Amino acid sequence: MTSGACSVRVSRVTKQYGDFVAVGDLSFEVQRGIIYGILGPNGAGKTTTLRMLNDILLPDSGEIRLLDNLAPGAEAARRIGYLPEERGLYPKMKVGDTLVFFAELRGLRRRDALRQSGLWLERLKIADWHDNKVQDLSKGMQQKVQFASALIHDPELLILDEPWSGLDPINADVLRDVVLAQKEAGRTILFSTHLMEQAEKICDSVCIIARGRKAIEGDLEELKRSAAAEGMIVLAFASEADEARAREGVLRADFLETFRPCKEGLEVQLQRGHKPAELMAALVEARIDVSRFEHKQPSLHQIFVDKVGEQADTAMSGRSSEAARE
Repeated sequence: MTSGACSVRVSRVTKQYGDFVAVGDLSFEVQRGIIYGILGPNGAGKTTTLRMLNDILLPDSGEIRLLDNLAPGAEAARRIGYLPEERGLYPKMKVGDTLVFFAELRGLRRRDALRQSGLWLERLKIADWHDNKVQDLSKGMQQKVQFASALIHDPELLILDEPWSGLDPINADVLRDVVLAQKEAGRTILFSTHLMEQAEKICDSVCIIARGRKAIEGDLEELKRSAAAEGMIVLAFASEADEARAREGVLRADFLETFRPCKEGLEVQLQRGHKPAELMAALVEARIDVSRFEHKQPSLHQIFVDKVGEQADTAMSGRSSEAARE
């Protein structure tokens, strides 16, 4: 892919702290005009990666290019909107003044800054709080102010670190709609999250990382189709007796990787290289009646578990629970 087709190109980037590898030999490309998710559990290296894109941290090796083949730095920053994971608002400043301040920092004249501030406060449904101090707002509302500050100068590239963390479902939907509108306007959005459900709703492409290294990358729908083709079958049985006999016999066959309960019945994963017809033949031979036998396209969460492993999934689930309590 040529640099002109990319908003972000990361080539073999590594960042270490002593012997600890925060990001290891990471490469990915983000095409212009798409929504791209950097996904993984807490500690995977997502925030470190985004900080290197924003010239907050320097990589130890590798290369980063942004927009028109720019290195991270002042020139690229003028065209980027960045929402950091650790929010940075001034608690005693009024909400409206905060947005004007950030807009002027990004180069807008005061008249334009005032106009853009009003538009974003309306868009994010916090206009009634214009004259309140930031400290008077809930955590979720403060996050919306921070989100507006990242968008107020109309950037070409949005880099959002955990944008949905701590938001209730209604405000999460508002921000998701804004992100989708930015894509429709031709912007590129790159965000990190540990919330696979949110990512699955809006991503065009994803890069899943764990322990600082890339586990899988690509177009989301293609990844899901590929995972389905690898042999995920949903089974439901005509009776409890049929299911019990299947668990004791057919489902212990060497060509099966694993099986697990799902709301439709059982998800059965075939060993690589084996075909669903083998499973069907085994069920027929054992005279086990089934009421459902179909290929299943796995969720993004399931792809994550299959590619990264249960240990990282446990870390991610813990972080999700923490976010839900905030």
